[in-house]
Amino acid sequence: MFESLSEKLDVSFKKLRGHGRLTEDNIKDALRDVRMVLLEADVNFVVVKQFIKAVRERAMGQEVLQSLTPAQQFVKIVHEELVALMGGTQAPLDLAATPPVAILMVGLQGSGKTTSSGKLALFLKKKERKKVLLVPVDVYRPAAIDQLQSLGKQIDIPVFPAETGQDPVAISKKAFTYAKEHGFDVLIIDTAGRLHIDEQLMAELERIKKAVNPREILLVADSMTGQEAVTIAKSFHDLLDISGVVLTKLDGDARGGAALSIKAVTGKPIKFVGEGEKLNALDAFYPDRMASRILGMGDVLTLIERAQEVVDEKNAAELARKLRKNEFNFEDFRGQLRQLKKMGSMGGLMKMIPGMGKIKELVDDDQADRELVKVEAIINSMTAQERRDYRLINGSRRKRIARGSGTTVQDVNRLLKNYLEMKKMMKKFNKMGPKGLKRLLQ
Repeated sequence: MFESLSEKLDVSFKKLRGHGRLTEDNIKDALRDVRMVLLEADVNFVVVKQFIKAVRERAMGQEVLQSLTPAQQFVKIVHEELVALMGGTQAPLDLAATPPVAILMVGLQGSGKTTSSGKLALFLKKKERKKVLLVPVDVYRPAAIDQLQSLGKQIDIPVFPAETGQDPVAISKKAFTYAKEHGFDVLIIDTAGRLHIDEQLMAELERIKKAVNPREILLVADSMTGQEAVTIAKSFHDLLDISGVVLTKLDGDARGGAALSIKAVTGKPIKFVGEGEKLNALDAFYPDRMASRILGMGDVLTLIERAQEVVDEKNAAELARKLRKNEFNFEDFRGQLRQLKKMGSMGGLMKMIPGMGKIKELVDDDQADRELVKVEAIINSMTAQERRDYRLINGSRRKRIARGSGTTVQDVNRLLKNYLEMKKMMKKFNKMGPKGLKRLLQ
């Protein structure tokens, strides 16, 4: 989402190189560039003005730290101010109430509200160990009820029964009573959306709010709409007093203005961000991590957290043993591919690795993901014996594997060549031992 913003900010920072001190003259151009970049990213004008003022006041005449260049010092200031702009610290859900705790999901039609309700339910189930009930009250759009029921089946979370024509407030009350009687910790109420904000919609939401007294009212906003998302957030907040925002489609080709403006305009934090269509593609929003991604510094902590979710510790220990003994086979390779796919798209993962921003520009995300699918198909086409011992794969077997996987013999040869290169590399590393590896890294 922030690739263009990151690139342009990087160009601005380069202009400060070679100076021994940050002065008004040598940061004037950089500040003007940053201002234009933020406005082009669809950040609110007033927010940009306040941001530039804060950076200027901190950067003016400041001595460069002993270990930093002026450009690095300026980046440090911009980073800290971006973190402050987006809320400073992560804002967790407030679930400190007698169960069941109601969460009201609100937003316009098409913002990703129903999908986000499912994602949030899965997040609470897996990470917070909560017993969750999903409640569909969008009785005007039959597909919305069906969609939530389908999502509930996929993530093994119950969905309260509802039908078109029923009163949304009555459904909410019955669901709350049911949740209380059956020991649910949280109920997530997926409300109706509209193409635009209207009095009827708001009146209905206010009645639901009064009926269940939600601990959290989360606005689901589409980041692709830029400043419109900020305007919508302000309107919903003025009428309903929202507690936070779920920003969806952060993996899309958006300019980033919503993420940088919502907290400053509404006073309410972004609590979650959705990146991708998979049901586990919902992350808690950390301003410091997002600021690092905007400035091309990556987001290693989120990457580690995603890896921990999909990696089995026993399997990881066994894999480490196999790598040390150079016994890594295609069965192991396939297992690692499957875990990698669970973590998200290759493009999304590369954005989290420091320094990979520029390399990512040379990589087609879809092509990279398709390549992983092709590799797995080739491995699946092998017999169990071939996966355990690549030396069995002769010319005729390669042709069979290619036919079975819908690929070419050249594709199979390329995979085998890469695999053998990797085994050679691991053998060299293992011969070096811990001390040798340490010297190599140094």
